Amino acid sequence: MSARFLDPDGDLYGLPTFPFRMAPDGYATRRQLRASGLRPGGQPVAAQLLWYSNRRRKPGSPPVLRVAYLYRVDRAKPVRPMTPAKWAALAKANAAQRVCPECRTDAGYRIPTSLGMCVPCATPAHQAA
Repeated sequence: MSARFLDPDGDLYGLPTFPFRMAPDGYATRRQLRASGLRPGGQPVAAQLLWYSNRRRKPGSPPVLRVAYLYRVDRAKPVRPMTPAKWAALAKANAAQRVCPECRTDAGYRIPTSLGMCVPCATPAHQAA
């Protein structure tokens, strides 16, 4: 592991900074908090992870600098429960994404945005008929 991004006092990067997979205990990303049933709860970013990644790198270009923000676990709050109104709004939004704008039927799956309509309506054989 490289200690290139090790700055626990935040002198160099403005925030306490750690290399990838070297965050101390007591810090977590948003996803890690959510997996534990927590949310940041309005607290500011407490630290960050920095690393170079080749994942989104274009051939011939240098690696991409990636960042993950960390929050303090002891200041995190529990996730708010879903209300019946939120469940109803979510169900309505999901149902709207299943209705084909061409044939106005429930496709039984979420309509791909790349097609803009259900698969039968998007196939040329169906359009010719």
